[in-house]
Amino acid sequence: MSEQRVSHRDRDQAVEILRVAAGDGRLTAAELDERVEAALVARTASDLAVLVADLPLEGMPPQAREVIRIDQRFGEGKRTGRWLVPRRMEIRLKFSELKLDFTEAVITHDTLYIDVDLRIGGHLTLITGPGIVVDADDVSYSRGDIKVPPAIDPDTPVRLRVVLTGRSTGGDIVARPPRRAPWQLLRRRTQAGDDR
Repeated sequence: MSEQRVSHRDRDQAVEILRVAAGDGRLTAAELDERVEAALVARTASDLAVLVADLPLEGMPPQAREVIRIDQRFGEGKRTGRWLVPRRMEIRLKFSELKLDFTEAVITHDTLYIDVDLRIGGHLTLITGPGIVVDADDVSYSRGDIKVPPAIDPDTPVRLRVVLTGRSTGGDIVARPPRRAPWQLLRRRTQAGDDR
């Protein structure tokens, strides 16, 4: 009897396991690319099983939600630590601040689409990291600032592309790397002094 064929969903689950393992440092970027490519063309269950056989499956995060909606007026909100990044977010802010910190986030998809509606005093901050690219070209705004760093070094593999759309009528969007701790800044200055 021939082995059962896998579905698109089966392939997606295997890719999620691989991405989480890479995010935990269990796979290198090259290993991740190689295994994801193999998972996407896998035909049978054993084709997929061999790709994740050396990775722990217990404690895997739940399936990422399709959409997270945040409608916030006044105050501050944040997603930090090991939060599960969805496929899409719909964010409405007025007189409030929201911080999305991707430095320890569990990334299971290669693109996050965020639809924003920033009213007066609505501020969105994205804390990025290596391999996280932010595209805010499709956000229309009449007031407020949009500050997004330039594209990353072409040699750095892209882990997550954050695509922002929507509008801002008085809010700000800022994407920035995590702030360095004071001891890290001191160490950098000391190393620079040693190079002289």
